[in-house]
Amino acid sequence: MKRRNTLTLTTIALICFTVALPAADTAAQQKTLKDQLTGSWTLVSTEVTPPTGTKREEFGANPKGILILDAGGRYANVIMRPDRPKFKDRDNLRQDVPAAELGEAARAFAANFGVWSVNEADKTLIRRFEGAHFPNAEGLEEEASVSLAGDELKLVGTSANGTRNDAVYRRAK
Repeated sequence: MKRRNTLTLTTIALICFTVALPAADTAAQQKTLKDQLTGSWTLVSTEVTPPTGTKREEFGANPKGILILDAGGRYANVIMRPDRPKFKDRDNLRQDVPAAELGEAARAFAANFGVWSVNEADKTLIRRFEGAHFPNAEGLEEEASVSLAGDELKLVGTSANGTRNDAVYRRAK
């Protein structure tokens, strides 16, 4: 009789474990949007569409960039054209590059940093610029809809002037 009870209890325990395992696995896979976004992302493409409707790739067909979203709510974003011309050698590049040459390089580069959060219900990423390549952006908030598929992140936002910004990132490995 004792052996039969042990066998019955073992069978019941195995059935409970088998039923509970998929439920635990599903719960582990259902991360929050913030958890899914946290990490480093490399830029795949970026496209700007002004209210006139003429799409353009301001950073070229193969832009380079990174978006870092840390778990503490801080972020950094850098984007550039890979084909920017190099400056001529000078003693002090920061001070000695002619304004026109520096301006052309600046047009092919964008960077900002600050704090980020998400709206889980709307699936949006909100970034508040604390520092930016363009000083007029500092203090502004930018909201973008989020679409995640595996290791691909798509962000679509619209600026105050009605310009649509589409960016695609891939999780950095």
